[in-house]
Amino acid sequence: MNTNTMTTTPSSSRLKHALARPAVWISLAAVAGAMLVGLLLIALLGVPVHEAVAAFAEGAWGSPYAVAASVNRSLVFMLVGLGFVLADRANLTNVGGEGQIAVGGMVATAVALYGHVQHLPAGLAFVMPLLAASLAGGLWGAFAGVLKARMGTNEVIATLLLSFIALWMVYGSVQTTTLLRQPMSTSATLPESLEIPEATKLPLLTGDYAMPMHAGLLLGIVLAVVVAIVLGRTVLGVRLRAVGLNPVAARRAGISITGSIVGVLFAAGAFGGLAGACMLQGEQYTLKAGFSSGYGFDGLVVGLLSRGSVPGVIAGALLFGFLRSGGINMEMAAGVPTALVVVIQGLIIVTLAGAALVLEKKVVER
Repeated sequence: MNTNTMTTTPSSSRLKHALARPAVWISLAAVAGAMLVGLLLIALLGVPVHEAVAAFAEGAWGSPYAVAASVNRSLVFMLVGLGFVLADRANLTNVGGEGQIAVGGMVATAVALYGHVQHLPAGLAFVMPLLAASLAGGLWGAFAGVLKARMGTNEVIATLLLSFIALWMVYGSVQTTTLLRQPMSTSATLPESLEIPEATKLPLLTGDYAMPMHAGLLLGIVLAVVVAIVLGRTVLGVRLRAVGLNPVAARRAGISITGSIVGVLFAAGAFGGLAGACMLQGEQYTLKAGFSSGYGFDGLVVGLLSRGSVPGVIAGALLFGFLRSGGINMEMAAGVPTALVVVIQGLIIVTLAGAALVLEKKVVER
């Protein structure tokens, strides 16, 4: 076994380095190419390109508030992406980030409003909703894991369908006054929850709402480091890889396949639930139907593009976070449809995926 490792490791290392050297340039070229196509489409729409670019820059990083909003969005994408790469290590595809965000946000709101946590000391007032949301998202993901391990249900189908259920649960909860809808004073009362108590909101890192970057960012950085260590330097990471590569051999080696599948999907769901809590406790403060705004699906794309790399997740999350912020302002200030940003994201995805396949083929041929 040691002899095989010694003979295969240099080859694997060369392959990794051969892929890594041009990967950065390929990624940058893909992003730049997609941006150029986007500028061309803006020109075809009849919108002055310089106005659209100025509006995009202003919305993405043109002020302290814009930077904070972009980073906060990136945090959500990063958390979902981290959950995706964890599951991917065991050859599982978690596409349920949207539903896990929804469940996490709903539970965080319920605990913050009715869990009697606002008077807890030492920051527990905002920590308890975060933990409850993570647990709820984890259980939502673990349910798909049980279906996969016990009944053979494809996890893609299970996590996707569970997302639709979760979204409708949020809709029902904010439409029903006996659940989370605020008390109706008039017929014009909006179908949303009450605002969560001040003590349950995530503390601002700057202490100033002019730059509302919240403490969830620090938690996200810590979790990214933990995931990188788990995947790259622990026995658990090796076991997950074994389960993903050869479940039969892993079972013979004494690894619990059911426990691994359920556990890793629980972890992936917990990241999604935490992302939902960060959205509610860090920015929105009230639960509304559709509050997740497709963030779970963008986080899924971030995880796909990262190719199992935590730094890749962080880079992709930042890219998509700033793209979304800039696109929103570009629509408001320059009249450019936000759908154009989705087109640019699609171009980036297709270009990166195609370039990666070509690069891997060339390396294998060598």
